[in-house]
Amino acid sequence: MGLTPPRSGSIKFCGEEIRGKQSFEIARRGIGFVYENRMIFPDLTVRENLEIAAQRRKNAGEWTLEKAYRLFPVLKERDKQWGGTLSGGEQQMLTIARTLMGNPRLLLLDEPSEGLAPLVVRAIEEQVLALKREGMTILLSEQNSGFAFNVSGRAYILEKGHVVWQGHFTELRENPEIMKNFLGI
Repeated sequence: MGLTPPRSGSIKFCGEEIRGKQSFEIARRGIGFVYENRMIFPDLTVRENLEIAAQRRKNAGEWTLEKAYRLFPVLKERDKQWGGTLSGGEQQMLTIARTLMGNPRLLLLDEPSEGLAPLVVRAIEEQVLALKREGMTILLSEQNSGFAFNVSGRAYILEKGHVVWQGHFTELRENPEIMKNFLGI
């Protein structure tokens, strides 16, 4: 996303080099980033948080307020509530919905289950699965292996910035040696 400049190599999205681009330029190309720490606007209402992020692009799925509210019905119930007064789980849902309002082609999720109650994690999991069913491409960075197992198709295990294993999640589940060595499970 341009937040940390790479030391070497190339980063391409849809065939275009994005290394060296500013974050807003990368976002305009169709990459949406859901921050780990939620970063909502606490002094704006739920609706205002969503409307401020609305982005119209040709050849992109059209995320509207109504579509965001269908995915996260609790946000519709909280439409006029200040963002800063939402629970942690509701703020996470708002962050995801706000990012979707930018009509991304690729959604980057950074630790979406962190610090959330198990029931809320399950709700977020259901919404991520709904996005996958709609065809959304999602890149997930997650330490909660249960959440990751439930929503992911492929896994990449990183150690000190290098891929040490990659494959389908079913392969990972069937290989307790890899899970023990790299994930401590």
